[in-house]
This record gives sequence, C-alpha cells and structure tokens, in this order.
Amino acid sequence: MVRTENMVKDIKIAYIGGGSMGWAWGLMSDLAMEEQLSGTVRLYDIDKEAAIRNEKIGNRLKDNPDVKSHWDYVAVETLEEALTGVDFVIISILPGTFDEMESDVHLPEKYGIYQSVGDTVGPGGHVRALRTIPMYVEIANAIKQWAPEAWVINYTNPMTLCIRTLYEVFPQIKAFGCCHEVFGTQDLLKSALSDIEGIEADHRRDIKVNVLGINHFTWLDKATYQGRDIFPVYKKFIDKYYETGFEKTKKGHWMNDFFASANRVKFDLFKRYGIIAAAGDRHLAEFCPPWYLKDPETVRSWMFGLTPVSWRKENLKERKAKSERLLKGEEAFELKQTGEEGVLQIKAICGLGDFVTNVNLPNTGQIANLPMGVVVETNAVFSHNSVQPVQAGSIPEDVQNLVYRHVINQETTLKAALKKDIELGFRAFANDPLVTVSIQDAWKLYIDMLKNTKEYLPGWDI
Repeated sequence: MVRTENMVKDIKIAYIGGGSMGWAWGLMSDLAMEEQLSGTVRLYDIDKEAAIRNEKIGNRLKDNPDVKSHWDYVAVETLEEALTGVDFVIISILPGTFDEMESDVHLPEKYGIYQSVGDTVGPGGHVRALRTIPMYVEIANAIKQWAPEAWVINYTNPMTLCIRTLYEVFPQIKAFGCCHEVFGTQDLLKSALSDIEGIEADHRRDIKVNVLGINHFTWLDKATYQGRDIFPVYKKFIDKYYETGFEKTKKGHWMNDFFASANRVKFDLFKRYGIIAAAGDRHLAEFCPPWYLKDPETVRSWMFGLTPVSWRKENLKERKAKSERLLKGEEAFELKQTGEEGVLQIKAICGLGDFVTNVNLPNTGQIANLPMGVVVETNAVFSHNSVQPVQAGSIPEDVQNLVYRHVINQETTLKAALKKDIELGFRAFANDPLVTVSIQDAWKLYIDMLKNTKEYLPGWDI
C-alpha cells in the first residue's frame, strides 16, 4: 500500500467468505463511502460462483456517482491467491450450512433446552465451534504461509474460539475479532440520557465505556458522558422500564422481529450485579442458567425471541434473489454506513488517526482476573500498525463466576476439537449452564448433534 499525508492507496484486502450476501455488501458500502482509502479486495469463497457475483456487484459501484473511492473486486480460486501479499484479511464465513445450524439450535428443544441464537455457547454454540475450529486451523496455516504480516479482522461466530484458534495455530498472527453488541448498549445509554435527563448525545461514541468480559457476554463497569458518570441515570432508567421494557428499534417490535428485544434481560442483570451487561438480550440469556430460557413462555415474559433457523433459511433465499437483482441491474446497490467499524480500524492501522473501540484479543493482562492467553473482549487503541488492548481491570467476583465457567468450557472445546476427542468435548458440552438434563440424556443429545454435523468433523470417531 502507498501512504500519503491524508490518504492510503493500493491497499490489498483478502476477504475469506467473499461470496457473502450480507457482511461483504456492507464492507463494499463502507469502503465506497470512505474517501481516504482505495485498493483491491480479493474475494475467496468455497462457493466460487457467489464470489464471482460479488466481484461484478462490487465493480459496478465504480459507475455510482456517489462513490467516494476506487476499489477493484477480484474473485480468486485459492487461499494462496487471496492471501499472497495482502495488507488485511477479513474473515466472515458460515461454518457449515443452515441445515447443521438447524440441528444446533432445535435438536436440544426435544430435551427442553431452548437457545435464542445458538452460535456461541449452549449446545449449539459448542457443536458449531467443533466444526468451525478445523476451518480456522486451515485459515491460520494459510495466513502463516502467505500473509504472515497481514492484519486479520474476524467477524465469524463463535468469535472467541475463532480468534483463539488463530493464535493457537499461529501465535504471531495479528488478528482481532469485531462485534457490534457493545454499540447497541451505548445506544441504549444514549436513550437513557435522553429519557431521564433530556440530554441528547450526538453519537453513541460520545458514551465512553470500559468494556470487560468475553464476546457476547461483555460488561461495562464504567460509563460516562462528557466526564459525567451515567450509572445513576441508567439505574433510574431501569427502575422506570424494568417491567414494561424499553425498545427503540428501526425494525419493529420485539414480538415481530427475531433480533429485537425490550432489554429486560439487561435490566435484570444490572439489578442482580450492579454493572451493565453489554450485549443483546438474545446473547446474554444463553450465558446464564435458564433464568430467561426455561421455556418459550419464560422467553416471552422477558420480551425477546427465539430465532428459528427456518427464518434464516427463508432469509437466505431472499438474499440470493437480491444478489441476482443486483447482478442484473434490476436493483440499485444502496450506499449507506453500516455502523460497523472495520473500515475505521483499517484507517487507524494505516496511520490515518488513532481510534479506540472494543475488540476480542488474547488476554495479556487487560482483564486481571481471567487466565492469560484466553480471548477476552475489552477496548483497544488502534494506531499506525498497532492494536493495543486497554487495561480494563478486574471483573467483579460474582460476575467472574458466571464468565469463568464459559472461559474454561471454551478452552476445553478447543482442546477437544484439536485432539478430535469426543469424551473431552462432552465435558464442556455437559458443563454448559443450559444443559440441565440428566447426564445420560446429555450424552445422547451430544452424540446425535455430532452425527448431524459429522461431515465437518474429519477424523472423529462418531
């Protein structure tokens, strides 16, 4: 890449999962609207036809008069071709298909185990991790061989174990994981300021927070606006809306939007522990004992939803149809800021100004009372060719008790996947707080779920 005072040109980005009909389009839009960057994006996907479609869709943006930068999109056939000589690697893949995810999410329901997402913890998150880790072993080895100096940005879930695997295979890798869950909590705090105090913050980033925890189970022990502690404001806000919930969404009410909630799980966790749970309710609920996920009626009482994989399958059909319309020019590509921060992170690493945001990195002491080396989520300072985690302090002991169980389960899951050890994997599976059935039923469920994903578990004796 070539850097001038106010611009960086000829950036080379490898996009693994480049046939994406969601994240890839969002990246295209964010890059198109960033006038200080330009370069080439190499699109690699096991579905090469999808990557070719995105190549054409991305290159067509050059004809859009509202585009502020020049980017070339190239579909490539191999990881070697994608990675050789790149400055950045973006990973956004679906580990397996929605058929496997359907088993992850819905097979446990036969045993009375309900999951609102099923991609990070719980039975579904565990099995998803087992099939994801071999993929990330391959990706890490490929980066080590062909792009050892590149910065690696991961968006795939389970986030913690994706990043943990990359570092396990290639300890010198420069990888971090991005998640937008904290952003939503900053927006909620912005709403609390407006509702309780009549103060209108311009942007969620005006709410300064100290982030600590693990992905999708993040917590804030400090939150300020213009130097003012806003915990007392948030407490009043919760007292006002604890029973009714509070919802501010562009998509619609939680009852007809699988991704929305009324934030009552967040509110309850604050009342229990005195610090702010900083992820969506659908994710937070899965890390706890089945306080919020006992059954569908309990879920409804906490005002969030169980996201059925059948909806994801139908949505995929709609996105494929949209891809065809974009390809044929029957639909215009909508340029809009996604709210994701990947492009801002790239700018900072390229030397175009420092930037602070929350990311997932191995623990080098940024969280004092979690084990070294495990992947944690805190703020980090992005600057020229540098990402440095911020010292976040310690998690309160009662919250640490909840978090630590998942940290150890994730480490055990990684070891089981690398060793292809069914018994070791079961220890993590059965130790998940949502797995409340008898040990015999847990084993039967575990084996049935593994059988449903065995295509992605080469070398396992199932």
